[in-house]
Parts: sequence; C-alpha cells; structure tokens
Amino acid sequence: MTESNLKYTGGILHLDGCSLRKLAQEYGTPLYVYSADRIKSNYKSYDDAFRNTDKIICYSVKANFNGAVIKLLASLGAGADVLSEGELFMALRAGIDPKKIVFAGVGKNASEIRQAVRNGICMLNIEGEQELEAVGEIVKQEKKTLNIAFRINPDIDPKTHPKIATGLKESKFGIPIRRALEVYKRAKGMENIRIAGVHLHIGSQITDTLPFKLAAESAVGFADRLAEEGIEVEYIDIGGGLGIGYENDDVSSPYDFAKVLESYFRGRPQKLILEPGRSIVGNAGYLLTRVNYIKQGANKNFVVVDAGFNDLIRPAMYGAYHNIMPVEESDETITADVVGPICETGDVIAKDRGIRGAKQGNILAICDSGAYGFSMSSNYNSRLRAAEVLLEGGKPRLVRRRETYEDLIRTEETR
Repeated sequence: MTESNLKYTGGILHLDGCSLRKLAQEYGTPLYVYSADRIKSNYKSYDDAFRNTDKIICYSVKANFNGAVIKLLASLGAGADVLSEGELFMALRAGIDPKKIVFAGVGKNASEIRQAVRNGICMLNIEGEQELEAVGEIVKQEKKTLNIAFRINPDIDPKTHPKIATGLKESKFGIPIRRALEVYKRAKGMENIRIAGVHLHIGSQITDTLPFKLAAESAVGFADRLAEEGIEVEYIDIGGGLGIGYENDDVSSPYDFAKVLESYFRGRPQKLILEPGRSIVGNAGYLLTRVNYIKQGANKNFVVVDAGFNDLIRPAMYGAYHNIMPVEESDETITADVVGPICETGDVIAKDRGIRGAKQGNILAICDSGAYGFSMSSNYNSRLRAAEVLLEGGKPRLVRRRETYEDLIRTEETR
C-alpha cells in the first residue's frame, strides 16, 4: 500500500502536512479524514490513462457520498454512477452534469425512474424485463424520451470476494447474456425509449486485468451483435471494479486497465463509460480512532478502540484487511485483536495483528478507509456517526459534523 502523502514529522503522523493528532484533538474520534490531493491524483490517473479513448469517467457515488468529495470530482469533470434517488440527488446537488450520470441498480422504484427521466440523465441501466415495462409506462406518462441500456450478466468470475462479485450467473444483477438480444429487440419498438448502450459490471475490488479483458470482449462482441440487428448503441459501460492495495501494491493500475481496454475500443464508434469508486477515494481516506483500553483475555490481547463496525463494517462483513498505523510514532508492538465497542462478537477491525503504539489514549489511523467506510456506517447501538474532514492544500475543512443525540431522534414521530 502506497502512503506517499502520509509521513511522521516530529514523531506525529501527518497527512498532506497536517497533524492527525491535532485533527483528532479538534474534531474528536472516530473521525474520517480525506486527502483532496490524493482524490485528484487518483482521478487524474484515469483521465491520463484513457486520454486516447472517447470516455466518460462516472465516479461511483456509493463508495463515498460526501457532498464535498462529489463536488471536488465534479470540478475535475467527473460524471456519476448512481444507484438510488438519494445518490442522484447528491450528484446533482454537487454540480454533476446530468448528461454524465448513469443510473444502475437492480430494484429501482417508480420515483427513481421518474427522476431519471425528468433530469435527462445520460443513461438508465435496466436490469430486468419487468423493469423495462415499468420504464415504458413512466416515459409514456412523462412524455419524455429516456436513454437506456441493459445490464448484461456475462457469467464472468472476477476473482474477488463472493459478496462483491456481480457478474456471475448466480448473481442477482443483470440479464443473462443468452436472453439479452431478445430483450433489446423488444425495447427497440417501444415509444419514448432510446436504446443508448450496453452495460456490464462484473464486481468490485478486482486486482487483476484478466476479468476486465473478458468483460470487454463480451461487451464489444454483444454490441456488434446488436448492430447486426440494426440496433446501434452510443455507449459501452464497462462498470467499475478496479481494486486498491489494502495489503500491498501488487494491484492493477488505471494504466494497466487502459492497456487492456484500448485494443477493444480503438476505432469503435461507441463512447466508453467507466465507473471507478474505490480506486478514486479508497486510499485517500483514514479513520482515526482512540484506544480506550488494552485488555488481556485468556488466550489473546485486545486493543479496544472507540470505532466499531457501525463506523467501518468492511472487516466484519468481508473479512477485509486495513493497515493500522499509530498516530504517535512508536516501536512498541503487541499482538492483539483490534476490537470496537459494539455489542457483537464480530466487531473486530483486525485479528491477531502486530499493533504499534497501542497504549490507552493513543490515536490509531485505520488506512484506506475512504471507500465504503462512512457510506456504509450506521447508528447501530444508537451510536453517533463520525465527523468527516477534507484536507485541501494541507488545511482541514469540516465537511460533515459529528451527529448529536438529537439527530438520532429527529425523524421519530412520538406521541
């Protein structure tokens, strides 16, 4: 894992030149901290890697939906990949051009489809035949034309965690490729529907380029089959999925990704749509947490911190690895489980790990937490969700305040 913008100065861990200890003191813990410089650099890597390809880079809002993060990416020219009416609202609010927004999701309701129609988005990615019927009724009512694609399930194994593999035939996502041509033909004759593209998304945290090669092969091959049937598409949406190095740097880069796709898209009439999320914001974020106690169990040690799986659920849900660094530089190490305060045995952030600087009151930085950290957080155990800080030019800006107990009951209707 590359941490070039993270270093110890005077024994204290700094991100973009800003003391993480001072941030923890000022804003409290648990605290999410994001590097604007790293987000910009990650986005630029995609833009540069695909500079010779006609493309739209649609940031996957589900990875991190903080308005300041989306606004920063909008300023760089990014579009958005959204999966709910809420994410569409966040993208539009941040200034994303509707013509650069693609809307996916297996269970879109009528209100979500209606908002896609009314806002004139780039493309709605339809996932099933009944959804096509629902879209047909809504566009008729709205008397507006909607650009659509169908999400094709190509039955490709992305070699990732089973819970984030989305292109296998067992997955709930998309239309089986063997039935897709028939569904496209059906849509061709529908009023107020314009067939604009083909969509695939085979999974998340993919660190090898081979699955993308297979996906590209499948997508362009299917687009050619459509053309033979007189259905010309404007876009091929290859989805997201490029992983990051949670444990090491032996992962594919946007340049590796581009090299694989280039040969398939060179000279083609379609515009390529990419949906990166994790690889834009993942390694730009850190979760700061304070050590509450060191506890000796019968067989092992526990470092009890104030961040639980309500703050960062990835380790509990996926067995995910996150590097943990002491904010106060230390060579003292204990082997322990790092656990949170949640009343669940599964509230474990790290297992049997050598943890440096694990002393009561010290701050630890949980690395690579910028994607699927805050966005998957909850109020379980009536815990307050963390504050978020964005570092811009080495200066911190509070971009989400910590919740209060009044926030917990704000939407309740009591008698």
